[in-house]
Amino acid sequence: MSSMFGKPRVSSEKPPQSPLPECNVAILGCRGAGKSALTVKFLTKRFISEYDPNLEDTYSSEELVDQQPVLLKVMDTADQDGPGNCERYLCWASAFLVVYSIDNRKSFEGCQSYLEVLALHARGCQRRCPVLLLGNKLDMEQYRQVPSAEGMSLASRFGCLFHEVSACQDFSRVQHVFHEAVREVRRQAEWNLPVRPLFISEERLPRQVLPTHHSLATCTFNTLSTVNYKEIPSVAQAKLVTVKSSRAQSKRKAPTLTLLKGFKIF
Repeated sequence: MSSMFGKPRVSSEKPPQSPLPECNVAILGCRGAGKSALTVKFLTKRFISEYDPNLEDTYSSEELVDQQPVLLKVMDTADQDGPGNCERYLCWASAFLVVYSIDNRKSFEGCQSYLEVLALHARGCQRRCPVLLLGNKLDMEQYRQVPSAEGMSLASRFGCLFHEVSACQDFSRVQHVFHEAVREVRRQAEWNLPVRPLFISEERLPRQVLPTHHSLATCTFNTLSTVNYKEIPSVAQAKLVTVKSSRAQSKRKAPTLTLLKGFKIF
């Protein structure tokens, strides 16, 4: 719409923005593993030690991962002592963080049940979701009951990534874990893209007869296909050359060999 002076009026309305891609992450683990503490640390950079163990909620945060925006949704589950009513997050999440406390072996043993449920679900639905195994409460190193080697071994057994973090101390490592889940989801999406067929063009050349030279038999080719590879020159660039192979002490006349220049002999 033009103004009273005939110049176009700049609209103050912003063009509609496309919705951000979403990544749904479910945090699983036994009670007391520190799931809520990790969630709050990631969302607010703060540490809160006491939570209602029966409270389950989903939070959203706009993140920038590898210079690409994403709407990260986090479900802080409230299972008590093991997997229960798993359908609510199995069909919702695109990645899973399975958490245990390094100073509580029971929580570590409970992780195996979650990993088995996730593996069974992946086989049943033919859809693989990234899984990360987290050893939390790294600040309780002096009370450690689960060695890092055991966590790595369990992660390797189920084919998932392994990290140890502290919701109490280091925000950057907690953030790295959540961002790594987003990266894994993106990698999985790229792997699931349909493969585009590769077409190799071929050019058919007319019937050609190579002239005889030095008593060599006439070679007749019905067709000659050239593939558009850089390593193989086109026929237009190929030349007939004569290569003499002789020995210094030989008294016989050296035989000749007719080749197409640029082609390799194996």
